Amino acid sequence: MARHQDNSNLVLYSGEEYKGWRIQQDKGPFIQQYLDRLIKTIQCTLNEYSRVFAFRVDLRFPVGTQSPSCGYANEVVGDFVASFKAKIEHNRNKARQLNKYSHNSKVRYVWAREEGQAGKPHYHLVILLNRDAFNALGYYASDRNNIFSRLQQAWANALGLTVEEAAGLVHIPVNARYELDRDKPEKQADFFYRASYLCKSATKVFGNGNHGFGTSRA
Repeated sequence: MARHQDNSNLVLYSGEEYKGWRIQQDKGPFIQQYLDRLIKTIQCTLNEYSRVFAFRVDLRFPVGTQSPSCGYANEVVGDFVASFKAKIEHNRNKARQLNKYSHNSKVRYVWAREEGQAGKPHYHLVILLNRDAFNALGYYASDRNNIFSRLQQAWANALGLTVEEAAGLVHIPVNARYELDRDKPEKQADFFYRASYLCKSATKVFGNGNHGFGTSRA
């Protein structure tokens, strides 16, 4: 059993599958504890909601002097999550005022902190929501209040910037949207394969006081 050279508590894993689900083998090795936490996050969401809307998103920092002094610490991704959760809860509260049977949605997530060659971090995330409450990201260039605009607002809030100053810092990758169903393991497997990228060992930095990986608690 191989241990991570910079953190002996973490176990490295290589292979085509993990617990029966395919992973992006060419991106390995992976960190076994991270794969387990990803599985737990997916399972917790599907245990609560039979239909799940999941998507990938990347968060980047501004270049130059605009970057806040706190921006390189992981508190910023915690602030982002808290702000996004508040926006989702506000939306659901408003929906229930119009229809008392409107569906609720927790926000579950997995994030990975990575650093490029210049030492500047960025975050990869997957976010999982109740698909009976949300099923689309919305138009990226729209002024309407949709999931993408909430992501933009939440990241700007976390950075202490205006939405205009934070323009372009929230990136939605190609084919980012997934629909998971409790009774369709093939859809779960497709999403796990995509999200396994966040669990890779490469480009994560240890020993600087910041964790390289995090998930929702339940």
